[in-house]
Amino acid sequence: MKKFTYSSILSQLLLLIFVIIWIIPTFGLFISSLRDKDLLAISGWWTSLTTTEVNEIYRMSGMASQIQEEDYFIIKGKLFENNPGKKIQSFGITSKKINEFKIGEVAIFKDESKVTIDENGNYLWKSLTEFTKKKGKRIFTTSLSPPSFTFDNYKEVLFKEGIGRAFINTLAVALPSTLIPLIICSFFAYALTWMKFFGRDTLLAIIIASLVVPLQMSLIPILTIYNDFGALFGVAAKSYPGVWMAHTGFGLASTTFLLRNFLKSLPNEMMEAAKVDGASHYDIFLKIILPLSIPAFASIFILQFLWCWNDLLVGLVFLDQVPSEIILTAKLKELLGSRGENWEILTTGAFVSMTIPLFIFFALQRYFIRGLVAGSVKG
Repeated sequence: MKKFTYSSILSQLLLLIFVIIWIIPTFGLFISSLRDKDLLAISGWWTSLTTTEVNEIYRMSGMASQIQEEDYFIIKGKLFENNPGKKIQSFGITSKKINEFKIGEVAIFKDESKVTIDENGNYLWKSLTEFTKKKGKRIFTTSLSPPSFTFDNYKEVLFKEGIGRAFINTLAVALPSTLIPLIICSFFAYALTWMKFFGRDTLLAIIIASLVVPLQMSLIPILTIYNDFGALFGVAAKSYPGVWMAHTGFGLASTTFLLRNFLKSLPNEMMEAAKVDGASHYDIFLKIILPLSIPAFASIFILQFLWCWNDLLVGLVFLDQVPSEIILTAKLKELLGSRGENWEILTTGAFVSMTIPLFIFFALQRYFIRGLVAGSVKG
């Protein structure tokens, strides 16, 4: 039987705590994206499965809806639609006393008109004199609203707010910006690890030194160089090729360094045996290095993709903020300024931005624990 020690139990508990800390905000964001916008504005996501007390303001119909019955002018209507579970508990005709009247009681306005409301929101407003105002009077209600979930938030975000287009633009940026440096660094790391040539150590030192260069310091100089080359070849610097090259340049040093460290751990005996059998560097790279390096490639792919997907600064500098080029993070930043009070828009947009990184992570996470090298060399 496996023996459990205090250290192993403590490590498992800490891991469980970290998982819970990571899952709770994600789950809360997902629940918030499915909630009705009115309930989302007044209560937290943890109340989504319970009945919530809601204070709301409605306006009755105006003079155009009145009919005459005997001595009274009557306006009938319903305060809310498409929410059959909501039940009104009390109402008021002034903001100072929003719970003044119970359901079934008669409220009298200053003009001596009377209104009654049932729990489903149906009202009857009657007056001895003809209604002359285009807008009806306001009604303040306190009601109990059951749990309500809807996909309307996703429809509005994806098709009306432009998040759908920004989502596609971000894919067009992130995928090439991940695959291009991954392909280049695979050859580069192999050469630095298993090929002997003059200046190899110096080149490796330059790569390590470039890791400490802040990204912000190089943005404007690189954009200036892109503008010069764009003017020479007739290509706009602020375009998809420009942002691909920028992400490749910024990510190549770190991806090469990480992959080189992994390749360095591979058994040297395999390379020597392959060379004895007459294999070239190209054959060794394709038939030995690539199959054994799948976990490393998966890890580097995840890191590079997440950086490109969540990037805001590079996208703002190297792409124009037009609907055909704006990326997801820039669009969310724009919505935060223009729709900052619409929580249903922000939470839904934020969760949409998380879907692809979550899918990539869970699709490739199994490669982190695969020991492809174990047992490859017997000694």
